[in-house]
Amino acid sequence: MPIDPDAAIGADLGDTTFAWTSSDVLLYHLALGAGSRPTDERELRYAYEADLRVLPTFATVAPNLRIFEPPSVTFPGIDIDLARVVHGTQEVVLDRPIPVEGKAVGRTRIVDVLDKGKAAVIQQETRVTDPAGDPLWTARSSIFARGEGGFGGRRGASDRVELPDREPDAVVDTPTLPQQALLYRLCGDRNPLHADPQFARAAGFDVPILHGLCTYGIVAKAVTDALLDADVTRIRSWSAKFAGIVLPGEPLRTRVWREGERLLVTTTAPDRDDAPVLSDAVLTTA
Repeated sequence: MPIDPDAAIGADLGDTTFAWTSSDVLLYHLALGAGSRPTDERELRYAYEADLRVLPTFATVAPNLRIFEPPSVTFPGIDIDLARVVHGTQEVVLDRPIPVEGKAVGRTRIVDVLDKGKAAVIQQETRVTDPAGDPLWTARSSIFARGEGGFGGRRGASDRVELPDREPDAVVDTPTLPQQALLYRLCGDRNPLHADPQFARAAGFDVPILHGLCTYGIVAKAVTDALLDADVTRIRSWSAKFAGIVLPGEPLRTRVWREGERLLVTTTAPDRDDAPVLSDAVLTTA
């Protein structure tokens, strides 16, 4: 059905109650590639419960850990074929470090629906609290729905991040695993785009691609390890735009510029002529 922005914008998608354990956190970190140096004390902060710390990007999977069906894109005023959808942007803003184990309640609403002509962009916000009502984090995301534009909505403003006119302060190369998407989908995102070659071809890709949120987590970890001494408690927020796909098994190259309490980040795929992967990315620190 066509998108109805009047019905969609501001729609309350209700509450979701969820919980997680240290095993969930460990699985998530391993699905990002943590543990590749199993005797490194900093690496064991991600992969061993003795001094476990939670990478803030865990917030993107925590509500969906027990969901085993492919996601649907059906909301008030919106009903879109999953094969037309890719992740557009993601942001997590922390109120405090995420506990190793916990229970929480998330309330989600549709913030806006933008008309990009040949595509629609659907923006959502989820505010998460503990059972007592104290805030934990806010997650904001957008999805890009190809072929769903032209419904007469507003286009929206640019949110481009200007990079300094100088060489980056750090360049970090990070591998990915050929089976990375198959591991990551165990964290709750069962979209067949990331596992089923036939579905991927129908969606316009030669092979299954890596989850955008997996890339989002991998890069957050890489930047944290390289510039924050692997101290995840220093992260206050992490936002990024998904500028291109990642093929499981290809390396990533991340460039970082320091700008006060902000780290400005871009990530590319060097084996594909530095094809853009993440852009307009900002990690803010304490």
